[in-house]
Amino acid sequence: MDESYANIKEAEAMLLNVGTLLMSSGASTGRVRTTVNRIADALGYNIELLITNRSLMLKVIDEETDHFIASLKRTSPHGVNFRVVSGISRMSWKVVEENWNIPQINAEIDRLVALPHYPRLIILSSVALAGSSFCALFGGKGVELVVAFAATFVGLFVRQESLKKRFNPYVSIFFAAFAASLLSGLSVKMGIGTSPDVAFATSVLFLVPGVPLINSFTDMIDGNILNGIVRGIHGLIIALAIALGLLCAKFLFNI
Repeated sequence: MDESYANIKEAEAMLLNVGTLLMSSGASTGRVRTTVNRIADALGYNIELLITNRSLMLKVIDEETDHFIASLKRTSPHGVNFRVVSGISRMSWKVVEENWNIPQINAEIDRLVALPHYPRLIILSSVALAGSSFCALFGGKGVELVVAFAATFVGLFVRQESLKKRFNPYVSIFFAAFAASLLSGLSVKMGIGTSPDVAFATSVLFLVPGVPLINSFTDMIDGNILNGIVRGIHGLIIALAIALGLLCAKFLFNI
């Protein structure tokens, strides 16, 4: 009985770890449920899973012994890490097809979590390049592209620094939007370029909460109404923080 309980406990801890990693990395509720169920079925356990936006409650049942264990784990603040999401998804299929055991699964999870991030300068430059690309799509040329690049670069840098100093995430987004729109608004005030307003409008697009809003819509369709509402409100608050940053810059420059 002790060995059976230990096995269930080990499986339960691993499954909770998988679920919370997926939630905190930007996976939809349906994907979390499907992936955790797939791994549990492959290991020979039945589960009952309750997923909220900030925690997971899991009950693991061993039908052979009628033993079960239930526990709850809080998820870390949500971000976006598609490398973890896709890696865990691929791992779940290997569990099914190659009969992985729990130590193998835990080792793969540790490997995925330990994968290095891209260098900060590459992230800043890539996002800034995307910002200038948005500017080009909306008709910006030459100087406007440079302004959009610089504003996006500075805005993302301010957001990263704010998060490092443990500011509220929404306040960090406000700071980032304000910093980006300050720089691009300066070009509008000084009349730099032929259409500086395009750079001003596109300099904050890197902050648009695409993942939370998409997950909100997906959760609603899948019937996860509560999570969909929470994620939708989260996206709306981010949008409000962006709008406030732009508004403050507009008032400052009177544009």
